[in-house]
Amino acid sequence: MNIHEYQAKEIFRRYGVPVADGGVASTPKEAESIARSLTTDVIAVKSQIHAGGRGKAGGIKMVKTPEEAAKATRELIGKVLVTHQTGPLGKQVRKVLIEAGSIPKREFYLSILIDRSLARPSFLASTEGGVDIEAVAAKSPEKILKEPVDPAIGAQPYQARKIAYALGLGGPHLQATVNLILNVYRAFIETDASLIEINPLIVDQRDRVFALDAKMNFDDNALYRHKDIQAMRDLNEEDPREVEASRFGLNYIGLDGTIACMVNGAGLAMATMDIIKFAGGNPANFLDVGGSASQEQIEHAFDILLSDANVKAIFINIFGGILRVDRLAAGVVAAARNLKISVPIVLRLEGTNVEEGRKILKTSGLNFLVGETMKEAADLVVKAVSVGA
Repeated sequence: MNIHEYQAKEIFRRYGVPVADGGVASTPKEAESIARSLTTDVIAVKSQIHAGGRGKAGGIKMVKTPEEAAKATRELIGKVLVTHQTGPLGKQVRKVLIEAGSIPKREFYLSILIDRSLARPSFLASTEGGVDIEAVAAKSPEKILKEPVDPAIGAQPYQARKIAYALGLGGPHLQATVNLILNVYRAFIETDASLIEINPLIVDQRDRVFALDAKMNFDDNALYRHKDIQAMRDLNEEDPREVEASRFGLNYIGLDGTIACMVNGAGLAMATMDIIKFAGGNPANFLDVGGSASQEQIEHAFDILLSDANVKAIFINIFGGILRVDRLAAGVVAAARNLKISVPIVLRLEGTNVEEGRKILKTSGLNFLVGETMKEAADLVVKAVSVGA
């Protein structure tokens, strides 16, 4: 789950990570009131959407008076921002963060995430802050420091000092930087975050070290432990299909292809998308129905898949274990009849009760295509799309 910058900064304050004073506003009147409470010569009005690149898209304005903050808010609320992370449709601004503006003397990058290659949290830090870290990684990888943390003992002060010195934040900035890094780690662990990113971390004109921006993502599977964070979820920022899928215990991520995928298991789902690409097609989604999907869930899964106007065929790839193949086949037949599905449906079935499942499909009277192997099924579905194009 993702949250907004203003929400991440609320959590930062809770853990002693320094941020600018400010508050969130939904109306010009609220923005003006917050701006009047700030003791600053410059006021930042920052659009709140779940995407980076807001400044380049005109989503951040620097003003000098509360009246100007209200005017900027009026211009931003309702505006659709298109950035490199939103896609071409962009995201609509519904709230703005009003905070004390800062003029950075120096900008840095700091983040912590789960490094799956090492199976542990790792800090990433760079002197190249305020820019896309992906571009830095591609062009100047030597400018990025990686510091893994042993989860058994947690982040140690010597590691925080190592990062601080690598950023050139020794001397008078050392202790503040060390404290910030250790507090970021504590926030990461205690909130079950999957990512904390500060871009930029700055030293301002008054020589203060603090987070000018804040981004946090969380492990969905741990949200039951954090009702306060769960309450921060903004459904307006999510794909409606993903929201609908979550209501029925389905894991869905929309993509931009034409072949819808229904699979049980995340690993098989990724392999399915790979083999579709290998066969010359493009997957329209990631959809994992899990290991014990009911007929109702399967029908809802079809509903979600078909809500994508780009879908020209459906590829169902099931390895039956807990989810028996005959149960899946019965659900597919029922859904195809109830929803009057008109696009081709290609299946590859293996596992528990596979013969019974194939019999259900064959005797259904519906025109399913069945591949004996993943490759055969992928070739069939790509061909079906090309024929129907």
